[in-house]
Amino acid sequence: MTLHQYITKIDRLYQTGNAREHSYRGDLQNLIMAILPDVLVTNEPARVDCGAPDYVLTRKDVPIGYIEAKDIGVDLASKTLKEQFDRYKSGLTNLVFTDYLEFHFYKEGVFTTKIEIAKIINGAIIPITENFEQFTQLIKNFSLTVTQTIKSPTKLAEMMAGKAKLMADVIEKSLNIDDQNESRTPLKNQMLSFQQMLIHDIDNKSFSDIYAQTIAYGMFAARYHDPTLPTFSRLEAAELIPKSNPFLRKLFQDIAGFDLDYRIVWIVDELVNIFLASDVAQIMKNFGKSTKQEDPVVHFYETFLGEYNPALRKARGVWYTPQPVVNFIVRAVDDILKTEFNLPQGLADTSKIKIKKTIPKFDERSKTKSKITGEQDTEIEVHKVQILDPATGTGTFLAEVVKHIYKKFEGQQGIWSKYVNNDLIPRLNGFELLMASYAMAHLKMDMLLTETGYKPTDEQRFKIFLTNSLEEAHPDSQTLFSSWLSDEADQANAVKRDTPVMVVMGNPPYSGESANKGEWIMSLMEDYKKEPGGKEKLKERNPKWINDDYVKFMRFGQHFIDKNGSGILAFINPHGFLDNPTFRGMRWSLLQSYDKIYTIDLHGNSKKKETAPDGSLDQNVFDIMQGVSINLFVKTGEKKTDDLAQVFHYDLFGKRELKYDFLSNNSIKTIDYKKLPNVAPNYFLVNKDFDIQEIYDEGFKVNEFLLSNSVGVVTAKDAILVEENYKNLIGNVERYYNINVDAQKIQKVTYRPFDNRYVYYDTKLVERSREKVMQHMLNHNNLAVVINKPAQGGPDFYTDVFVTNTIIDQSTFSAMKRSAFICPLTRWVKLIDLNFDIINWSVKYEFVDILNQC
Repeated sequence: MTLHQYITKIDRLYQTGNAREHSYRGDLQNLIMAILPDVLVTNEPARVDCGAPDYVLTRKDVPIGYIEAKDIGVDLASKTLKEQFDRYKSGLTNLVFTDYLEFHFYKEGVFTTKIEIAKIINGAIIPITENFEQFTQLIKNFSLTVTQTIKSPTKLAEMMAGKAKLMADVIEKSLNIDDQNESRTPLKNQMLSFQQMLIHDIDNKSFSDIYAQTIAYGMFAARYHDPTLPTFSRLEAAELIPKSNPFLRKLFQDIAGFDLDYRIVWIVDELVNIFLASDVAQIMKNFGKSTKQEDPVVHFYETFLGEYNPALRKARGVWYTPQPVVNFIVRAVDDILKTEFNLPQGLADTSKIKIKKTIPKFDERSKTKSKITGEQDTEIEVHKVQILDPATGTGTFLAEVVKHIYKKFEGQQGIWSKYVNNDLIPRLNGFELLMASYAMAHLKMDMLLTETGYKPTDEQRFKIFLTNSLEEAHPDSQTLFSSWLSDEADQANAVKRDTPVMVVMGNPPYSGESANKGEWIMSLMEDYKKEPGGKEKLKERNPKWINDDYVKFMRFGQHFIDKNGSGILAFINPHGFLDNPTFRGMRWSLLQSYDKIYTIDLHGNSKKKETAPDGSLDQNVFDIMQGVSINLFVKTGEKKTDDLAQVFHYDLFGKRELKYDFLSNNSIKTIDYKKLPNVAPNYFLVNKDFDIQEIYDEGFKVNEFLLSNSVGVVTAKDAILVEENYKNLIGNVERYYNINVDAQKIQKVTYRPFDNRYVYYDTKLVERSREKVMQHMLNHNNLAVVINKPAQGGPDFYTDVFVTNTIIDQSTFSAMKRSAFICPLTRWVKLIDLNFDIINWSVKYEFVDILNQC
């Protein structure tokens, strides 16, 4: 087909008035193939529906370029096309955008040139023949891809992110189409298996993000081990994934096969081309030369996520634990093992113990002895110092353990490799929920051990498992993908069930009221939801903050240390549990379990607006608002049952760098801890003036004095349901809800101190009406005391007392973290038969006489 023929054909279609974008696709396909006879130009509608550009150009099965076509006359600079075009530009290195008449060329996401071969004049498409020769040459040049060698880790991370972002979009669209067609494709089955066995509330978008990142980092790991730089393919990647990571290896064997979903083949192959231009081992050769703030692998991952999706990075909590914090915790655990457990080698210890294990019992009389007749107990020998990071993320803590131990073996490579095989890998255990982080953790361990000169002599896997730490294993759902997940869960469960874990360390996730509510962990959490002493249920109306993930992980670690009879739990986590009154049952449980507790409160709580004692700046060691603390819980098994742990506390204020330097230059033995007393009923793990508390405790609790009390009203639609002007409120409600206003439901509300407004108090419209208590303030001449109760992360003191004769808003005192509570002085009880109300004091009986005397 010539250019004249092409324009004649599309003009004929255009003149009908019925042609649409797809009407011209075949003609453009034939034109490009006529200009490039050695190139296959593919247009597959099913792929296009799933996010692929309209045309894929390949030469000998290798993608060389892409063309995205819009309808004739569409403005290619339109803002409505920006999101799609930007996605393609960031993910595809050789790209053309066209409306079939004008062609825009992009290289590495950068605009290079444009050319017009025809224009619309008086309703007809008229050729611009003087541009034909230049257009033909541009298309030929477009097909001559010159691979640019990638040498910068930042450039590689950015290019990987572009491909992965496009891949995630393609996967998400494919899954959405599967849903619309009610089709159970292999890709959809993988998503459903992941949902069933790991993250139960995951949706198509979130799975697509995780899956795309996992493929990207799997290829990264494969290319790192590739000795043949001139070649790379999906098949090579499957062969090169280290045997130390069997799950990822199996996943890539699936990706390399003929059954890979045809809708995503093209973008996976695009990712291959990125690595074909990269020497990953050379790019990452400085791995291990960490600074205080940068672990190169995690820094690479953060650069990747920053380009891929900055919001996702923040939502996932991908904030690596600073090196000085990790290093301090690892050194502290090493010191405690030496001093408290009489293990001179500390974390490098190779001693073994015997444990009982239940194994299948086979019928000795059968020929193959394969028939199981029951179970039997046996003794096996395992290493004593078993280490577990239950939220391993990208493997930072386990890698630091390796680096710490390696210092004893530098220059002894022969001994080191044998030690790693026999006495290190069998003791390092990690659990991770997200596939991408899991892949990164394996990659980090692999690269670190390679850097130290370790040479594997067998196919031993790293004991980092893709599993949910807080759940027991889920049954295999009989798909290939689920069988791989099930195998990971089974091996992780073997660690949970049989391994005598002596050290639990890490940085658990923080997530408010967590979605992890499996039966196993929630049953363990009941110990934290009791009053000190463990006999009475915790007397808190809403103890939801105890359900934070970090608290569950602390309970998880405590369970393993108690089960082992001795050990160390070493976490960095939010410091709220140290002194929040709601956590008193948790603190008592910790004091009962452990012999010694060391806490270093790193403060930095911007929610509380913390400052150093001298008034100077106090910064968090993370880029988060919650203050954090380093916590070391030691159980030797020698403490008497009724005794509580000794508590040693240290407060560290100041700028971030000061805190880093302090941790780097100190050990658990050199810090001047303050020994704290165990004081009921709150058992605070922070320094308090307990003499003042004794005076304070002589008073009485407000909720014991004023029996009827509640937090204030939350409308969730203040702009509609709250107004300063009575008439404006009526108008707002009628317009928004299209109802006739009931005047009896318009009530005064103490919105802020000395700021009374009107609220449309319809319990069906108000999000949280607190009607049980608020009814005593409606249409009655009543008074109420209003106090503020600090919420999670807010100031830990009571500052305000107020009196009102109306209902109140929850944020009466402040919109920030300080809930207002209302305590009516009297309660009104309606006697229906007599058609009038009676009044009762809302005050505990023994205080009535005192009030009557006032």
